[in-house]
Amino acid sequence: MRMRLWETFALAVGLGMDAFSVAFGVGAGGVDLHGALRLSLGFGLFQAIMPFIGWNLGKHVISLISKYDHWVAFGLLFFIGAKMIYDSFAESEPARKGIDRTRGWTLITLSIATSIDALGAGIGMGVLGAGIALPCLIIGAVAAAMTMAGVRMGYHMSSLFGRRMETVGGAVLIGLAFKMLFTV
Repeated sequence: MRMRLWETFALAVGLGMDAFSVAFGVGAGGVDLHGALRLSLGFGLFQAIMPFIGWNLGKHVISLISKYDHWVAFGLLFFIGAKMIYDSFAESEPARKGIDRTRGWTLITLSIATSIDALGAGIGMGVLGAGIALPCLIIGAVAAAMTMAGVRMGYHMSSLFGRRMETVGGAVLIGLAFKMLFTV
């Protein structure tokens, strides 16, 4: 079975919503253009790879993971959101300058957390016998674009409303964490 192009784009936009929301929160904490590009590349890459992994896993393994995947996403997003809120109230501005959520383990953690649903989508496509190469490319490209838009919007909102916008960004991540927990 082959997915129609509009169905693939609709799926990609749906999967990209988490990436956009998280990117908005990260952008609210202040991210330069290089950081925005790193985050977009990381999210886009993970969103493109996860459906392929899911497609290959098949039905048998998902029954083991599906009971816990929402808890993993919840924990990752909640922790990073809480850290963002904590950091937004940090006493000294110089101490905050060293925080870059677009590098290292934080980038990988956020990329995994925002792409767990793409893993499930890939499993669904595999069960349906749908092709996977073109959907993976489209999902990755759309997620990267939505991530860039989210980062830039969060950054601009932060410059309008100041440093406390990072608090809002952290609250968005925590809200998204609870959404993932209760939409099982």
